[in-house]
Amino acid sequence: MTSIILLGAPGAGKGTQARLIAERLGIPAISTGEIFRTNMASDTELGRRAREYMDRGEFVPDSVTNPMVQARLAAPDTERGFLLDGYPRTLAQAHVLRDLLVDMGKRIDVVLAIEVDENEVVERILKRAQEQHRSDDTEEIIRHRLEVYHKATEPIATYYADQDLLESVDGSGTVDQVFARICEVLDRIGTERR
Repeated sequence: MTSIILLGAPGAGKGTQARLIAERLGIPAISTGEIFRTNMASDTELGRRAREYMDRGEFVPDSVTNPMVQARLAAPDTERGFLLDGYPRTLAQAHVLRDLLVDMGKRIDVVLAIEVDENEVVERILKRAQEQHRSDDTEEIIRHRLEVYHKATEPIATYYADQDLLESVDGSGTVDQVFARICEVLDRIGTERR
């Protein structure tokens, strides 16, 4: 069983790497966005509550997010492990996740932090915005999002580093180069824990 948390700033390539890791390990890549969409499409009570917040442009609170994550982690396809992308986003969520996993008899094996130079991230997002004709991604907005991300996730990174679970991966270069670095970490960890 391999259970992974993937950390990385917006534009670091988390979504792409999450898919590749999940394919390699045969585990589901779980993002909060996917959980929200599934619950809203199924018109669950939690999905309706999430939609209310999202329609107002507000963050979905932990009182809605945490039970959705708990239900998703209880699904049969997570028995061999899972990859969490975008959760936990706060220290409070990290504590809830720890307690959920203990109750389920599961644990996190590794927290992969994809590290990319901030200027490179800004360039990536600006390029993507141009390709997708998104005018809302200006450099000022991107840098603000990165600032918010760093404030929120630095305590999470420290929390997992204190448990010897955090592994930093250089996120610069091509998708294949980054994935090769991630595979090296996963292979090393797999060998160390046997």
